[in-house]
Amino acid sequence: MNVPFVDLKTQYSGIKDEILSEINEVLDNTAYICGKKAKKFEENFAKIHDVKYSIGLSTGTDALHVAMHALGIKQGDEVIVPVNTYIATAEGISLCYAKPVFVDNDEKTYNIDVNKIEAAITHKTKAILPVHLYGQPAEMDSILEIAKKHNLNVVEDCSQAHLATYKGKKIGGFGVIGTFSFYPGKNLGAYGEGGGVTTNDEKLYDFMLKYRQHGSLEKYIHDIEGHNYRMEEIQAGVLNIKMKYIQKWTDMRRNNAKLYTRTFESLGIEEVITPWHPEYTDPVYHLYIIRVKNRGKLIEHLNKNGVQNGLHYPVPLHMQKAYSHLGYKPDDFPVAKKFADEILSIPMYPEMTEDMIYYTCSKIKEFYS
Repeated sequence: MNVPFVDLKTQYSGIKDEILSEINEVLDNTAYICGKKAKKFEENFAKIHDVKYSIGLSTGTDALHVAMHALGIKQGDEVIVPVNTYIATAEGISLCYAKPVFVDNDEKTYNIDVNKIEAAITHKTKAILPVHLYGQPAEMDSILEIAKKHNLNVVEDCSQAHLATYKGKKIGGFGVIGTFSFYPGKNLGAYGEGGGVTTNDEKLYDFMLKYRQHGSLEKYIHDIEGHNYRMEEIQAGVLNIKMKYIQKWTDMRRNNAKLYTRTFESLGIEEVITPWHPEYTDPVYHLYIIRVKNRGKLIEHLNKNGVQNGLHYPVPLHMQKAYSHLGYKPDDFPVAKKFADEILSIPMYPEMTEDMIYYTCSKIKEFYS
């Protein structure tokens, strides 16, 4: 059996006619940037995340940059960020010439360890940037409490967590800004690059709306110095179609995750640690992450047996050459360093069959037997 890591083609085949109709409408109207479809997307996306405002952007990285810039983050400032995340999270800070300050991850959730945040705060700290990693909401109550105590802003990186909930509330509305990616492989993915922000703050919304289009709301009238971070109409059209199915696909991911966990338990594979989340969170499983020993040999075994897999992420940010100038040492974040050698992403997408999940688990069982 062949089990792909993701299967965008199967998803596309189920909505192909709707997608092509939407794309053809854009081509027929010859309006390609930030038009009616982008506006519709912004309205719909704000609605499904229970926030007042949403803005469609060009990429998730641009969303992070816009958010930092909207908060006035500048050279000399510091922003706290988990060390276990994709580099784009930190790049949003670096693009403002500010300094990302890393914090180790939690032993159970892989998200930022809230018990280590305050030790990283200095007089230069301006914001906390938690990531809802792998689709698992970060511990927002504690983060917001710390932020309030130290007069800091909170920006959520929601790029892997569309529709995830924390204590019954959708992510993206806890901090002053939520940032999203619509990279093709995301739970809600475009057919190219795409990103967005959410907020309940009207002033931040107005600033970011201008900033994404050269500081302008009216053609050739520029209120501020901005950038070109506009969403394309074709991508907005694709996302509008997909948004009709995102809740269904999310439920399918959650069901697949439950089946994975039950199957691992029933097979009694002691060498595999499966995902854990508090009962008051409802993750959306952008990725299904397991922790294992002897990972390299297991990967070889899975590859030989047709089970695709991935590593998210094999090198923590403090060990990346790009951030060597920050002066961190490999052992500064022992949990992240340890997990980087153990975490393994196994296939996860809505259309997976039960047979695929059983097969994947059985091949892992076979290896450790």
